[in-house]
Amino acid sequence: MEAIPLTIRVSQDAARVYETASAADRRKLDLLLSLKLNDLAHDGRSLEDVMSDLSRNAQARGLSPEILKQILDG
Repeated sequence: MEAIPLTIRVSQDAARVYETASAADRRKLDLLLSLKLNDLAHDGRSLEDVMSDLSRNAQARGLSPEILKQILDG
């Protein structure tokens, strides 16, 4: 399977973790993200269902609408 470059928006902390990781750890992170995206693509759920699940998980972990707005505005 050919790897395709992809640009995604992440928090500064997430970007810092990725940028300071070793090449081996970056490859592992790339693979984990690719596997997760493939799972989402093949589990038959709609994008709306996936986004709802992500939202519920984020809220359960303490992400409030105010914090999300700060992240998106910053």
